[in-house]
Amino acid sequence: MDTRNELIQIENERFLQTYSRLPIVIENAKGCRITDKDGNTYLDFLGGIAVNVLGHSHPKILQAINTQAQRYLHLSNYFYQDAQIEFAEKLYSITKFPKIFLTNSGTESIEGALKLSRKWGSLNNKKEILAFSNGFHGRTYGALSLMDNPIYKNGMGPFLENIKIIPYNSIESLMENINLDVAAVFIEFIQGEGGISSVSQDFINLLIELRKQNNFLIVADEIQAGMGRTGKFFSFEHFGITPDIVTLSKGLGGGLPLGAILAQSHLANVWEKSQHGTTFGGNALSCAAGSVVLDEISGGLLNDIQENGSYLTKKLHDLKNKFPKLILEIRGLGFMQGLVLSFEAKKLVEVLLQNKVISNATHTNVLRIVPPLIISKNDIDEFISALNTSLVSF
Repeated sequence: MDTRNELIQIENERFLQTYSRLPIVIENAKGCRITDKDGNTYLDFLGGIAVNVLGHSHPKILQAINTQAQRYLHLSNYFYQDAQIEFAEKLYSITKFPKIFLTNSGTESIEGALKLSRKWGSLNNKKEILAFSNGFHGRTYGALSLMDNPIYKNGMGPFLENIKIIPYNSIESLMENINLDVAAVFIEFIQGEGGISSVSQDFINLLIELRKQNNFLIVADEIQAGMGRTGKFFSFEHFGITPDIVTLSKGLGGGLPLGAILAQSHLANVWEKSQHGTTFGGNALSCAAGSVVLDEISGGLLNDIQENGSYLTKKLHDLKNKFPKLILEIRGLGFMQGLVLSFEAKKLVEVLLQNKVISNATHTNVLRIVPPLIISKNDIDEFISALNTSLVSF
């Protein structure tokens, strides 16, 4: 078997070097722990970037995958499939969004939502799309067109037309740019890559009022902040708003590729037959895993997230009081929180890794905290202890 260094060398030779990987090679993962090939075990506070909501190797997910795999892996969307339909019905029972389209990923959900918004706009003589600064919606061209961070876009244009990106949380800019030509507004209620920044209630109140006046769609990107991560199933539920379209992925499949576009009933007939589709979207194996995720979240996990998320917040504020020159701000909700640091966050990620905790930096100086939703208070205490030890070195 190849050694750690040999595997890293092969990766360097064979892969396009687009990822800044952590310098460990994984052997296995279970619960909230990841073990590398050198026998080191780490506490996982990244969760596959908000994907492994039930942790790693959850027994119910493994059982569901095995049961479905014995039946079939892939058929195509030419067939009615009980795994898909049962999953969709569970998603409806939780969200009450009556229409669904299943995808493979978050960026594919965004692409579909863009197409649905454009088609609705064409039927209503509207063509402009608005999005916000520091947003992140994926890596494909439609998603990139909704974003302004040059690191994701430089040298790869041109991008889609009739899309305007305006400052996040700017009431003045929102009032200036909303008019009868706007078809849709795409928004993350808590920005993940944007530094765990939350939208303000005043901003959302204005957005609701402007929708009444100008008749446009509100598209909620819940790919990272959804699935119960903030203590409610959707992050937008904290703000008293009902979007027209919701995009989901990441945690939806419990570790397998699965995404969704949710739509209100007034959009049910916007697409005609064959106007949108996907080969792998709604794969039966992923839907079987996704059904377990929905069962667990609706079966009481949200209460645990609310309780343990508040516990995490308190512990983080205690650390901020201890290190006021290093921790400038604490952002987010539940198990989607961020520490705004006075230094580059990736340096803290490196030290935390030495202390056997896996974490992640976003927006240069923000430590992103998106652990599995099943973490316990003991896990939180272990994380805080490692974070304390790591901060002492700065």
